Amino acid sequence: MERLIMLGSGAAFARNCYNSCFALQDGEEYLLVDGGGGNGILNQLAGAGIPVTKIHNIYLTHEDTDRMFGVIWVIRMIAASMRREEYPGDLHIYCHSDLVGTLRSVARMVLSQKSRWLFDHRILFIPVYDNDTRRIMDHTMTFFDLYSPNVKQYGFSLDLGNGENFVFAGDEVLHPENYSYADHCSWLMHEAFCLYSQQEIYKPYDAGHVTVKEACMVAQELGAERLILFNTEDENLKKRKALFAAEGRLYYRGRIYVPDDLDAIEFA
Repeated sequence: MERLIMLGSGAAFARNCYNSCFALQDGEEYLLVDGGGGNGILNQLAGAGIPVTKIHNIYLTHEDTDRMFGVIWVIRMIAASMRREEYPGDLHIYCHSDLVGTLRSVARMVLSQKSRWLFDHRILFIPVYDNDTRRIMDHTMTFFDLYSPNVKQYGFSLDLGNGENFVFAGDEVLHPENYSYADHCSWLMHEAFCLYSQQEIYKPYDAGHVTVKEACMVAQELGAERLILFNTEDENLKKRKALFAAEGRLYYRGRIYVPDDLDAIEFA
């Protein structure tokens, strides 16, 4: 994998940026992780210069509307490209086993019969399980249950192919049961809804989220080399990078990234 492209950096109710989702680029191909909450994903992909014909793998972490409905729009666009014979190969959609039925049901309700005809033929829904390892885009990807008390959600660890690994911890604090996946990882991507100093304003804990402080403390405890913070409130976008990095340095000694929408992070 060459780089991460942040398609959306905001939490569920973000209005000043897009909902959290990203793409991992390997050559001319992209692995899409979540899709945000609607057809805004099409604008984000266009802004990042990512054609849907280069997305053959999608990973959906959980069933929340701010993650799943953008994926539905990508499926629709890819199905249309398939019918026009502009899309080579098949689309592989990975998600935890309980989510496969939900995603298929929603897609069947809102997509045309012409699109639905491609299901299980060229649009493939592939269940993954806790500690399940798959070979995707010639990289080893291991999925793990995040033990969310809210909605079943999976994270993953990915071999980047350059001797480093990337761990995605979902949109809640990384559970101690999963520390083994992220122990001394090269890259840790962890949600941080807001500054700890603003917890009384944004109430992150009420929704199962955490602050910059907790995310950075986890990264420091694990010995992660680099930390990417995402899934944030969107009222401080202009100062978000500086504010989050400043608070984060109080608790974490590695390098901190706070990407805006369409920012790219190079895996070098």
